Amino acid sequence: MSSGAPGEAPGENAAGAEQPGDQDGEAPRALVAGHGNFAAGVISAVTQIGGRAGVFVGMSNTGLGAAEITEAMRVCLDESGIGVIFTDLPAGSMTIAARRLLRERPDLVVVTGANLATLLDFAFHADLPAALAAEHAAEKGRASLTIAGGHGAPRSPGAAGAAGGEGGGGG
Repeated sequence: MSSGAPGEAPGENAAGAEQPGDQDGEAPRALVAGHGNFAAGVISAVTQIGGRAGVFVGMSNTGLGAAEITEAMRVCLDESGIGVIFTDLPAGSMTIAARRLLRERPDLVVVTGANLATLLDFAFHADLPAALAAEHAAEKGRASLTIAGGHGAPRSPGAAGAAGGEGGGGG
């Protein structure tokens, strides 16, 4: 439920985190945290493509400082029982906050650089413990990155294997 405050993404509360719970009665399994409307967008796409509503709670950093982000994450994890956080950027403010919480909660799993393929895979592995589903999803997300075209463009080390289907998507 949204509090309707300016700048909030739909489904988020004033602290920037979507309220836990869903329409299907399934408890959320992971927090998706990112810049702007990243979380709302990828969660919407997972629901549209896979029909899996309620797997994720979304959080935006819009209008929040570092301490506020960390506290909003802490509250979300405490209220929902979630033990997995997916973030958009490896060195972004959401990941920094998640890593702070990881020091307090050694069983927490933080996956950075999450993309739609990652989240879809996680959503479809509800049969696995959340930490194992996150590990599987991270591998799927890495493997989904490919390069097409751009002949003659500089390639990063190892990119040829990923683009050509060899090597399982890089490391």
